[in-house]
Amino acid sequence: MPSNKSVSDAPIVQFTNCRILRDHRLQREDLWVREGKILNPEKLFFDEKGSADVQLDCKDSIIAPGFIDVQINGGFGVDFSLATDDFKSGIDLVSQKILSHGVTSFCPTLVTSPPSVYHQILPQISVRNGGAHGAGILGAHLEGPFISKEKKGAHPEHCLRTFEAGAFQDLLATYGSLDCVQIVTLAPEMRRSSEVIQELTKRGICVSLGHSVANLSQAEEAVQHGATFITHLFNAMLPFHHRDPGIVGLLTSDKIPAGRRVFYGMISDGIHTNPAALRIAHRAHPKGLVLVTDAIAGMGLAPGRHTLGQQVVEIDGLNTYIAGTKTLSGSVATMDTCVRHFQEATGCSVETALEAASLHPAQLLGIEHKKGTLNYDSDADFLMLNDNLYVQATYIAGEEVWRQDAAGM
Repeated sequence: MPSNKSVSDAPIVQFTNCRILRDHRLQREDLWVREGKILNPEKLFFDEKGSADVQLDCKDSIIAPGFIDVQINGGFGVDFSLATDDFKSGIDLVSQKILSHGVTSFCPTLVTSPPSVYHQILPQISVRNGGAHGAGILGAHLEGPFISKEKKGAHPEHCLRTFEAGAFQDLLATYGSLDCVQIVTLAPEMRRSSEVIQELTKRGICVSLGHSVANLSQAEEAVQHGATFITHLFNAMLPFHHRDPGIVGLLTSDKIPAGRRVFYGMISDGIHTNPAALRIAHRAHPKGLVLVTDAIAGMGLAPGRHTLGQQVVEIDGLNTYIAGTKTLSGSVATMDTCVRHFQEATGCSVETALEAASLHPAQLLGIEHKKGTLNYDSDADFLMLNDNLYVQATYIAGEEVWRQDAAGM
C-alpha cells in the first residue's frame, strides 16, 4: 500500500465514533488531524492515498471547536489588572487552569487602571499559541479607562480618563503600547471618540462599546466608524427604553453598514442578566451573541475577599460585589457553565450554544479561518463533550491538553 509519507512525516490521527459540530450542525463523521490542523479526508485518501496512523474511539462524544473567552479579568487568585513581578507566572496559571473549562484561547482583560499599571503589564502580555502549557493568548482586552462616570460599574472613578485633549494620542499615552492589544472597550458618547475608533480600527484592533450612557444614534455612529462589539450587553449601559433604546438598539438597528455584523458579549451566569433578557437578546440577534465569563481573580476560589484591579471585591455565593456595596464586579462563572446556562435559559440548540462560545468570538476577532470552527485546515483546537455539554477532554493543535479522568474527577 502507498505510504502516508508523500506529503508529511507527521502521524495522522483519526477520531472516530463522534458527532462533529460543522456547518452549524452536529454531523456523525470522523475528525482527521495532522500537524495541529484538521485534515480533509478526501484529499488524504485520493491525493495522498494515505490512512490513519492512530485511531481514537470518542465513545459517542460531541466534538466542538475550543471555546474562546474574549473577556476574562483573571482567576484562581490571579488578577490581570495587578502589576506584579511574577505577572507572567500568573497568566500562565490561568491559561493552564481554564483548559478544564474548555477554553483554548482567550483575551486577558484589564479593567480601568492608572497609566503606570498599563505601562508595566502590557509589555508582559504576548500573543502566543496554546498547548500543554495552557490556552492560547489572542491579545489583551482593555476595558476602560475611557468610559462613562455614570456607568463605571466596578471601575475606579479616580482612574477614568477622556480623549478631549489629544484624542488618539491621549489613548496611546495612557496605554503606552498597543502591540499586544486585541480589543478596547470605550464609551462612544465621549468627545472625539470617532477619531479614536477610526485609528484603533485602522490598526486591526476591535472596538467595543460599553460602560456608557450613549443613545442609539451615538452608538450607530460609532459602528459606522468601525466599532463591532458591545461589552456585556445590558450591564453598565442605559436600560432599554422604547423611545431611545441606547446601545441595546444596535441589535436591531437598520443603520449598520452593509456587510457588517455587530457582536455583543453576554455574561450568561444567571446573575448578570435575567434569563428573559438573555432570551430577548438571543432572539433579536442570534448571530451576534458572544458568551464571555468576565471572570475575576476569585473564579475557582472559595467565597471571600479578592481584588479586581484597584478595588477589593467580595464573593458571596455566585455574586461578586465591590466590597461594602451591591455593585456587581465581574463574575466567578466558568465558560462551560455559561454555555450550559445559555442553552438552558434560551432553549436553543446544542449547536447554537457551542457556537456562541467558539464561532462567534472567532468571527468577532476575524480569526474564523483558523479558530472557532472544525473546517478543513483550521487549527485542531477542539473539545470532547457529553450530551449535557460537560467537557470531557480539551485538545489544542490536535494534542490532548486536559482530560477529566486525568484530573481525578
